[in-house]
Amino acid sequence: MYTEKDLQQIAARGTDLRRIEEQIAHFQKGFPWMKIVAAATPGLGIRVLDKKAAEEAVAYYQNAEVHGKCKFVPASGAASRMFKDQFAGLEKLEAGEDLPADAPGSRLAAHIKDFAFYDPDLFGEPVDSAEYRRDTLRKLLKSDGLAYGDKPKGVLKFHRYADEVRTALAEHLVEAQAYLRESGNRCTLVVTISPEHRALFEEVVAEIVPIYEQRYGVKYDIRFTYQDKATDTIAVNTDDTPFRTADGSLLFRPAGHGALIHNLNQVEAELVSIKNIDNVAHEKLLPITSLYKQVLMGEALKLRDTIFHFLRRLDGQPDAALCDEIEHFLENTLCVRMPKEDNLQRRIARARAKLDRPIRACGMVRNEGEPGGGPYVIEGKDGCTSLQILESVQIDKDNPQAMAAMKGATHFNPVDLVCILRDYKGERFDLEKYVDPEAGFISSKSYQGRELKALEAPGLWNGAMSDWNTIFVEVPLETFNPVKTVLDLLRPAHQA
Repeated sequence: MYTEKDLQQIAARGTDLRRIEEQIAHFQKGFPWMKIVAAATPGLGIRVLDKKAAEEAVAYYQNAEVHGKCKFVPASGAASRMFKDQFAGLEKLEAGEDLPADAPGSRLAAHIKDFAFYDPDLFGEPVDSAEYRRDTLRKLLKSDGLAYGDKPKGVLKFHRYADEVRTALAEHLVEAQAYLRESGNRCTLVVTISPEHRALFEEVVAEIVPIYEQRYGVKYDIRFTYQDKATDTIAVNTDDTPFRTADGSLLFRPAGHGALIHNLNQVEAELVSIKNIDNVAHEKLLPITSLYKQVLMGEALKLRDTIFHFLRRLDGQPDAALCDEIEHFLENTLCVRMPKEDNLQRRIARARAKLDRPIRACGMVRNEGEPGGGPYVIEGKDGCTSLQILESVQIDKDNPQAMAAMKGATHFNPVDLVCILRDYKGERFDLEKYVDPEAGFISSKSYQGRELKALEAPGLWNGAMSDWNTIFVEVPLETFNPVKTVLDLLRPAHQA
């Protein structure tokens, strides 16, 4: 099946034939459905804190000893999906068609002055005409204008202020100084980018960092990291044979955000805040954003200290009473229910194994739309239950129990995480040991008009963190302001 040229191509990407064959096997057999016990809801896996409890969590964070803090921002890839509707509209306009008034392209042109990237010299005054709509979309997307269709979200202008315009990356820097300072007022950010975009990000950083360091009295340490090509996965035809390009080469595709567990594994800091590049808001919402980030960090650190206390007691003279206490804690705090075990030594070993893992506190937002992917209690292969974040594609739509749980979901996952990456002895966890390789995804894609099947690694906050100790904490909807399409920038959270 594989030629010498194939083997050279595989080796050049930093991988090997064994991993390629494992990926082919995933295509052939698929991935198992997650065994859902119930949706995580308030009282069953989701903590809803009152004002006093939130204040206590913030105080705990502010007084806790932490060996390094970092903000981890997934920001790879171009913003092409953000402008998908605008590209479609431009294609119609350039073909001589006009767009309806409610079409995305028409709405953008009509409200062009409300976007932070508006430049009167480039776009002029809005006019209700097909020609203006065409020219506006062309100037926004194409290389002779802003070329936003080819740039990453992080360098796009998101928000306008009285005396400046901020990119998405700039807003992450402003956020970081509000809640993630270390000694010496230092803020560390690790931003995952594509190599071809590095110059664009460095240009933004060079322009804003000196200004923000003086304005906020902070020192930034910004590190860029790339998604390792070795984590790319092979593409296959619809019959699960390797997909080949016109010149006969194998086709590899990025394995999704789950591949970033390799990048997160290189972070030295103990406490890491994770938030997607497009989930930022105008600074008017910074107080509530900062408050609930500190709430999550406080809850994560309280969990850390409780777990570390148990582990140190297990290092002493553990007995059945301690096992009872730990098992009660695991079930009532982490929704980890384990099969009955009578042998004391096996109970001790099992308790240690369940406790001695990376920790994450995940913000969860009330679901005001249709239930879908989000927080669930699942039963794992070892018979133990745990809290997991699932995507809707991991849920068996033909399973009545799974669908009942999905319909009963009250919250969804906004990707707002706080992670503890060191163990009770101060050593870094090897995060790749806590990935569930059976929690990946298969999706249908195309390449130059040909259908193919693509494989995504277990998602960063899904299967890649499957074996972490997890808590879910309700956070306000105001803290979730993603920009999935350019028109989202017209929402109140992104306007002055």
